[in-house]
Amino acid sequence: MTTFGTAEAAPGELATGRLEVGETRDGAAFGLPVAVINGAEDGKTLYVQAVSDGDELNGVGVLRRVVPRLDPAEISGTILVTAIVNYHAFQVARHRNPIDDTKMNRAYPGDSEGTSSERIAHATFEAASRADLIVDLHQGSTSRMIDEVRVRCGRRHRLHEECLELAKVFGAGYVLDQKGPDGQLARAGPDEGIPTIDPELGGSVGWDEASVQTGVDGLYNVLANYGFLPGDANYGDQTRAAGFDQYGAPRGGLVEFAADLGDRVQSGDPLFEVTTPFGERKAEVTAEENGILWRSRRLPQVATGEYVCSIGVDVDTY
Repeated sequence: MTTFGTAEAAPGELATGRLEVGETRDGAAFGLPVAVINGAEDGKTLYVQAVSDGDELNGVGVLRRVVPRLDPAEISGTILVTAIVNYHAFQVARHRNPIDDTKMNRAYPGDSEGTSSERIAHATFEAASRADLIVDLHQGSTSRMIDEVRVRCGRRHRLHEECLELAKVFGAGYVLDQKGPDGQLARAGPDEGIPTIDPELGGSVGWDEASVQTGVDGLYNVLANYGFLPGDANYGDQTRAAGFDQYGAPRGGLVEFAADLGDRVQSGDPLFEVTTPFGERKAEVTAEENGILWRSRRLPQVATGEYVCSIGVDVDTY
């Protein structure tokens, strides 16, 4: 029998339940929705979670499609799933946990006696620590962003190659290979000896079909490649960036882009211009170095110095 919160599954069974992590402001207990898929045969353990940022919903869009299709009789090993990590932020469609104004993906590995976010991080990290592989599903919040996978442990980490391979297997097409901030699950997992990736499935208000499908395909690739399901994974070489150049607006006004997401740009190429409401050009911004348009703001209006876009730089394939 495999247990995760109130979900209990014998070999060959799938069960759902709740992982209790505290109480709401009226004193009622609350729990995160969790699932256990306990394969009929022995194998590895995979931990998957989504919505650690409350407005990043493409991940739960992936899980609601994948989990019902999984037949435990065909699975070797165990899959542990937390469908919604940032419970409080999800309720109000906000990025940060409104109880402590914390970004959940800066709270790992958590603290069982700490803040709301630290307690949730602790409870989910306990489950993740049982796994051989970790997939933490994200998206670019409400910004526009390409589908990509982030490897956050850093190139000198002892698990860097294993994390990089897991990112390649997921097969989103693009990989950001850059050490992340402290408190990210994709940092804490490798420190515990567990290869971990952070797929960033586009960016949207709500969820979008194309990025959800990328996540579905990626998760099935992981399941096939690491022996949870029979069959072969379907992925190719990945385009990798080592970091970002970020661009802000030199003037206030309306932004018009000269390149689309995923476009390669050369140093000196125009990225965007800022105009008045009457279309009069106020400023033009060009690329400082070669790269790929990786992420951009969704709304066209900007104030002076406000974020506009990011260019992935130091690009190669692997």
